[in-house]
Amino acid sequence: MDYEHLRHLMIEQQIRTWDVLDPAVLALLAKVKREDFAPEVYRSLAFVDMTVPIGHGESMWEPKLEARVLQALAVKPTDRVLEIGTGSGYLTALLASQAAQVVSVDTQTDFRDAAEAKLKAHGMENVTLKVGDGARDWAEDGQFDVIVLAGSSPVMPEAYLQRLNAGGRLFAIVGEGPVMTATLVTCDGPGACRSEGLFETRVKALTGALEPERFVF
Repeated sequence: MDYEHLRHLMIEQQIRTWDVLDPAVLALLAKVKREDFAPEVYRSLAFVDMTVPIGHGESMWEPKLEARVLQALAVKPTDRVLEIGTGSGYLTALLASQAAQVVSVDTQTDFRDAAEAKLKAHGMENVTLKVGDGARDWAEDGQFDVIVLAGSSPVMPEAYLQRLNAGGRLFAIVGEGPVMTATLVTCDGPGACRSEGLFETRVKALTGALEPERFVF
């Protein structure tokens, strides 16, 4: 199978057409081998405009969603990044290729172990992988410049806004039901955050995600 041809088609036909035009992001998607992070049985689907199952009811995002998130976050070489939801490790690899350091957290030990092996095989040494529940907060690793929630949350977990350094950015998919909002939060300093809805999408909620208060009649 000609993976390089499939990668080229993915970038040209899916990603560029979804308004991802940042040359750095496009170059990164061409460089980091997405198929290496997909389960062996699904490697041929790594470039298709669909989610790819990875076990435990979880999936790799569609390629265009990963690309759009990278473009929105504009990760810098000096950034310290927190990712909640390691999954396959592919988005982790993309973030690590741009950042100074990435801390990635997942509830599944086998996801952590598999991602660690793949990241090391790609020569990525600036990633720390941990097992734990980070759906609502992750206090043990301090402050970050970029935070990515790789699963949805019915409501924005406000605790994460306190984890951002000045100038920090947080990406989260917020909402319930058929339509959720991909949201970028930028914080200029404590209590000075602004939120921007980027597009509508739908992804599975993080395990343990914060629930809205509900009225009981």
